[in-house]
Amino acid sequence: MSSKAKQPNSYRGRYSEPLPTVNLVEDEEDFPEFEAFESDDATPRGFAPSGEPLSVKKVDMLQQKNMREHFTSEYDIDQLVVRRGQEFMMQVTFDRPLVDGDDFQVEFLIGVNPTASKGSMVLVTFGNRNGGPWKGRILEHQGEYVLLGITPTPKAIVGRFRTYVAVVDGAGMKRTKRDISTDVYVLFNAWCPEDAVYVDNNAERLEYVLNEHGVIYQGSLDSLVNRSWVYGQFQLGILDACILILDKSKMAIHDRGDVIKVVRKGSAMINAQDDSGVLVGNWSDDYSMGHSPTSWTGSINILMKYYNTGVSVSFAQCWVFAGVFNTFLRALGIPSRVITNFSSAHDNTGNLKTDLIFREDGTKDEAHTRDSIWNYHCWNEAWLTRQDLPAGFGGWQVVDSTPQETSDGHYRCGPASVKAIKEGVLCHQYDAGFVFAEVNSDIVFHKRDRYGTLTPFRLETSLVGLAIYTKALNGSGHVDITENYKYPEGSTEDNATMATAEQYGSQRNHSSIPDNPLTVSVYAEQVLLGQDVSLQVNFTNRENTARTIKAHLAGSIVFYTGVEASRFKELDFTVTVPANQTITEVIPISGQEYAPHLGSQVSMTFIVTGKSGEDSVTGIKLLNLQTPTLIVKLSGRSRVGNMMNVNIFFTNPFSFALVNVHLAMEGPGLISFRTRYYSIIEPGGSLNWMEVFRPRRAGNRTLVAVLDCNNLRQVMGVAYVKISG
Repeated sequence: MSSKAKQPNSYRGRYSEPLPTVNLVEDEEDFPEFEAFESDDATPRGFAPSGEPLSVKKVDMLQQKNMREHFTSEYDIDQLVVRRGQEFMMQVTFDRPLVDGDDFQVEFLIGVNPTASKGSMVLVTFGNRNGGPWKGRILEHQGEYVLLGITPTPKAIVGRFRTYVAVVDGAGMKRTKRDISTDVYVLFNAWCPEDAVYVDNNAERLEYVLNEHGVIYQGSLDSLVNRSWVYGQFQLGILDACILILDKSKMAIHDRGDVIKVVRKGSAMINAQDDSGVLVGNWSDDYSMGHSPTSWTGSINILMKYYNTGVSVSFAQCWVFAGVFNTFLRALGIPSRVITNFSSAHDNTGNLKTDLIFREDGTKDEAHTRDSIWNYHCWNEAWLTRQDLPAGFGGWQVVDSTPQETSDGHYRCGPASVKAIKEGVLCHQYDAGFVFAEVNSDIVFHKRDRYGTLTPFRLETSLVGLAIYTKALNGSGHVDITENYKYPEGSTEDNATMATAEQYGSQRNHSSIPDNPLTVSVYAEQVLLGQDVSLQVNFTNRENTARTIKAHLAGSIVFYTGVEASRFKELDFTVTVPANQTITEVIPISGQEYAPHLGSQVSMTFIVTGKSGEDSVTGIKLLNLQTPTLIVKLSGRSRVGNMMNVNIFFTNPFSFALVNVHLAMEGPGLISFRTRYYSIIEPGGSLNWMEVFRPRRAGNRTLVAVLDCNNLRQVMGVAYVKISG
């Protein structure tokens, strides 16, 4: 809808004008070129001593110099991009030199119907006359050329401002015409101590604001998968796409200087669950109406599809939500990173208990188990000072755009203080209790009898939140930040945290679980997808008499969310364990047994349950199958503008053909997004995909490639190169 189109009068009686919620207004003509003063007795004063009225010939936003000093040179954009709280320069060329008595001002406007009272119209003056909150000064004055310094406040609205220069005389003001080339984007500023996103470590600013490439960790602790992700926050159109997200959310323009409101709104808008946001979640094997979550190389294509169509993009899972949200945050200048929590509890009841229910015969009761343990879950952290919280709770804040549970009526989460989560102080905004449960839940195993009565028989307090990873500074390796979220299990500090959390409403399990002399554990070595698995089941008896256990093995293909996709093996067996001994049963699982059931999944769960008299035992093993990698090789002189080649090699190592194979690659500053399709790759068949490109930007660059097809996901490759200028 045009910015000038009539809007419904739903605001009548509440506001004199509709609340401005649209930033990207390129064709808006805010003011007439001449605006007369309203005073009836205002009369034109005489011309300046030069005898000529002053007028503006040219406005130069000095884009190259300003963006270098504001660390925004990487933005591929035609307009000036600056960070708030820091001075930028602009040069105004008048038709004659300035003389005493000349008066002019610079006007910055954002959104429709801007007003000074809401901060959406800022008047910058350079004499004794009062102006708006932004500071202005004349840095240099040579002939007709005047160099101005403009400093937005550290709390300025973030977005795209329109710029005018107005010459003032006794009768009114004469303005420059609307000129898109003089627009200026104002961002949050991690370099400014007065900004709410200030970070005092330069290495962290370079990583968490300026790095376009990330690594998102998946799989499990014993089978870690490094997924490279292109954030691409500086690519052409991405900044406008991020502003459009706020526009589509109908977020008031005057709220867009408040980083807490911006990240909370972004958390809701990255998913499309209830607000026509960016991404549609899909946790199934049917991606026929869109792209599979594993096929994306990064955020750029997703955000540009949304920007160009206004239609939610299909499909995403948690790491895709987190990757796109990270682009949104960094593009707007907010320091951010992607986090992976291994063995992440999704507790529907919001307490600190994850309940797994088993039948009397020991098999898992899927129908009555509502809670789940995700193999891993990805969210984001944003760095905010949090002046709304008590001292000490600023810094990293959890923000999660994966639609799991609602918060204030929308599918979103955060910002929740990581420090508050660690200390169990869950009374402050926003959603700290939910995140606390994700990393601290107890797992309670219940037996359900024929009448529906639940009896707890096992309690695990250390299986949730096994480790929390994020990408390390200056590299592609990971760093374990578990200690940021929780104290060591069972420590004095941990017990104090749990007690504090219960004071604020969290409910832990206090059931009396009888000591069980029998235990079972399950172990298996990592194997390549399709290979045979050797499952070792260890039964331990701590009693002084032998015990006979009737056991059951269930083998399932599972989604990474812990939900069963298909059951491929059921096995009943009996084992007698001598007194105070451990017996190991080896159960072979052939590739032919599980491979036909995999679909697009690469995770299997083996659950061994057993019963001996009144004692029940349960052991669970998650096995992530390893997938092959793409080989990515770069050649040619690595210099801006020089011709370079990229070759991608892959050989099908499986006994089955790969069909409808899609390959994609991209590298910000190196090569734009490109794709290739193969109808089939036979067993043992190979491909060699070559593309030619010319690097556009200097510095350390990354190229990411992905192979995706219906019967094989999670195949990736990456190459790193340093491009000289």
